Amino acid sequence: MNESTIKIRLMKADDFDAVVGIDQKVLKVSRPKYYEMKFERLFKSKEYLPTSLVAEEGDGTMVGFVMGELYMGEFGIFQEQATLDTIGIDPSYQLKGIGAQLINEFMDHLRSLGVQKINTLVDKDSKLTRFFTANQFSPSKTINLERSL
Repeated sequence: MNESTIKIRLMKADDFDAVVGIDQKVLKVSRPKYYEMKFERLFKSKEYLPTSLVAEEGDGTMVGFVMGELYMGEFGIFQEQATLDTIGIDPSYQLKGIGAQLINEFMDHLRSLGVQKINTLVDKDSKLTRFFTANQFSPSKTINLERSL
């Protein structure tokens, strides 16, 4: 397997099981309810545009995905920003450039829709911080605030 054998395409509703399976391999916990909510919004709402992508081998085996949201504004005018909220690469395929390939395709797709800025949130001490920094993300001007209860 090399990066050139990986195809990137728009996510479809029937990708649900593969997405949940990859997420479970990565996080060691199954989150079908989270993805039921995401897929409901992605594929049944008129307010969302297709932005989520999957990476698959030539035989159609999904090896990764990236999910984000782009809302349509009033009168069908697009907002200039989108959110990247979920990414997963099958652990057997990590560190092979697939994450970067997905991010680049995601950026190109959103750019073609008029998006000028992508936002995402990560724990500052996680491996994802290094991954996103390596893929040209940088700290934003906004800060995430929290309060313990």
